[in-house]
Amino acid sequence: MDRNIFEEEHEMFRDSVRSFMKNEIRPYTDKWHEQGIVDREAFLKAGEMGLLLMWADEKYGAAGVRDFRYEQILIEENAHYGDAGFFMTLHSRLVGPYIGELGTDEQKDRWLPKCVSGEHVLAVAITEPGAGSDVAAIRTRAEDKGDHFLLNGSKTFISNGILADLVVVVAKTDPSSRHGLSLFVVERGMEGFERGENLKKMGLKSQDTAEMFFNNVKVPKENLLGELHRGFYQLMHFLAEERLLGACGYIANAEAAFNLTLDYVNERKAFGKPLADFQNTRFVLADMRTEIDVGYAFIDRCVEEHDKGTLSADDAAKAKLWTSELEGRVTDQCVQLHGGNGYMDEYPISRMFANARVSRIYAGSSEIMREIIARSIGLDPRKKQNKSQANAA
Repeated sequence: MDRNIFEEEHEMFRDSVRSFMKNEIRPYTDKWHEQGIVDREAFLKAGEMGLLLMWADEKYGAAGVRDFRYEQILIEENAHYGDAGFFMTLHSRLVGPYIGELGTDEQKDRWLPKCVSGEHVLAVAITEPGAGSDVAAIRTRAEDKGDHFLLNGSKTFISNGILADLVVVVAKTDPSSRHGLSLFVVERGMEGFERGENLKKMGLKSQDTAEMFFNNVKVPKENLLGELHRGFYQLMHFLAEERLLGACGYIANAEAAFNLTLDYVNERKAFGKPLADFQNTRFVLADMRTEIDVGYAFIDRCVEEHDKGTLSADDAAKAKLWTSELEGRVTDQCVQLHGGNGYMDEYPISRMFANARVSRIYAGSSEIMREIIARSIGLDPRKKQNKSQANAA
């Protein structure tokens, strides 16, 4: 099915991005996979191409383009021709907007230009050993010491954790409130800020993921991002876009796996004929193509709603749930159609299968997405409990 949300300038942009991915990213995927981290030069090259923080104002060196469809194209082309571990989108659209929307003019002048150029890589540190989806359970503390905050605690599973020069850290600042969190920008080189080794993962081998430790880190007052004690609500504000970003990637990954497998079954033979000639192969691929097309129709609609500022939290959760589950199903079926080769790491489908497994976990697990959706249709046990308590009174 043709997708009708892109205009001529979008397709011209897609062509340039595809060329960039083929020439500057794809040739290095094996190297990055082996070394466990993307070369910093990849971010610098993306910055030169104007692909980082495209939404930022031109005075910071960016394109000043707010149209989400450009980021959607970037995500799709990276899935097809780049490297899944090259987390440009996390840098540009997940972390960057914290500075762009919550930062003061001084903070934006200080940080955004180097983020746009790729000289500074961004990360966000939320997850802790004892706090994942339950953000309110965060134990990292930041104490007001007059001219600075004293930051203590640890974070884990931080993407871009090794490369990051600027880290948006979520910390408890009001111990009396479950939601009394604040956001701070911690900079590379601050005394007491340490990182663990690059964590070994099932998939996304080229994406650096690390633990972070904050031992009496003196964070200047001018590095407080947004309003003090309002961090929880600031995080919630960005969640719909984060889930849409993920959804755009998950469905593109599914399509990339499908295309790879379509080529494979046309070339690979069994019992004297191509795998594509077997009815089971044709039916499995037909089902996959149908689900992918249906998924794109919903995702494209969500992108349109997001650009209008009307994408709801529950629709974003639906997008994240459907596409991450779809990616898992598709990559699993594609491995099966590859047979023994699909189990070999040298075949891209093997890596895609391993990469896909985390999509149902990070940025909100499938279970959390289902809970959000259930509450949106009136199935909220908290409201029932409150109603029962009110009736009993």
